[in-house]
Amino acid sequence: MFDFLKRKRSLPTFAPLVTDMHCHLLPQVDDGSKSLEESLEVMEVMKECGFEEIRLTPHFNYPRFPNKAEDIKERYKNFCAEVEANKGERELPRMTSVTGEFQVSDGFNDYLESGQLLTYKFANPKKCSEKGLLLIEFSLHQKRMGLEDTVFKLQMEGYDIILAHPERYPYFDAHSSLLEQFKEQGVYFQVNILSLDGFYGEASNRKAYEYIENGWVEFLGTDMHNVMYAQALRHASTNKKIIKLLEKTEFENKNLVQNK
Repeated sequence: MFDFLKRKRSLPTFAPLVTDMHCHLLPQVDDGSKSLEESLEVMEVMKECGFEEIRLTPHFNYPRFPNKAEDIKERYKNFCAEVEANKGERELPRMTSVTGEFQVSDGFNDYLESGQLLTYKFANPKKCSEKGLLLIEFSLHQKRMGLEDTVFKLQMEGYDIILAHPERYPYFDAHSSLLEQFKEQGVYFQVNILSLDGFYGEASNRKAYEYIENGWVEFLGTDMHNVMYAQALRHASTNKKIIKLLEKTEFENKNLVQNK
């Protein structure tokens, strides 16, 4: 169906990361993949680009994507079975877990209070809290009041925080006092790989590299959604600046628990 993705093979550029810890390939639950076939095609490209494992992170964003944890876990279980039954000769990354990308919005407290926050774990249990690593995002358009209070509350509740794609928020820059505060509090940052290749524009590209140069970034993620993103990942896999970055910089992706 998506034969244009097979026109040329990409480089295994992202093999040092081992794991992609941010992608939206669980079909028909958010603005990511729309079908099993699309997910299979995209996953095949991700394998070609060097990823051995992927963790699915559907949006939890009320009211736009009012997903529920138990429903997502059941969909993930069924999806894993469907992938295994339909992958054929494709070489695909292993799917090791489903967590979520939780937006700090009006419905976020409901997820917190009802215990629906799905998290990651480090392979070394001494590196993270008992409740694990929670991937959160902010609005891409407007800064919400009280972000620092929410992050602090989550940390007091026993979560370690990963802030998704800080380079994409227009109200932050390389000298943001709030981002500096988050780093002082121990918040992890995850930059989108496609930002490093200019996919989201010049500002995100510049800030992504600045945050890495600041020593602020522990994780890289594809934030993979669909075949257009897969094409962009293939292009990014040939970017010499990204290749050099991965040769000289250690990220935490490979240190997450590798479930079988």
